[in-house]
Amino acid sequence: MHTLGFMGMPGQTEIILIIFIILLLFGAKKLPELSRSIGKSLSEFKKGQKEGSEPDLEGDEAAKKNLDSKEEPATKE
Repeated sequence: MHTLGFMGMPGQTEIILIIFIILLLFGAKKLPELSRSIGKSLSEFKKGQKEGSEPDLEGDEAAKKNLDSKEEPATKE
């Protein structure tokens, strides 16, 4: 039994009605600005995800140099 069976995907009429209500609320001049800002934020989010998944080479090299300098034994003669 479908508990959410009455809430299917919206049809063509419902989509047109939703678009009309959005036009009334925001106005035709604000919609391009709104979509542009959403596109920019999505591209920044994807860029951040991509940078987050790549290994941090600069940080690894700096950490390796710090470890190398600590591992050098001090010789006393």
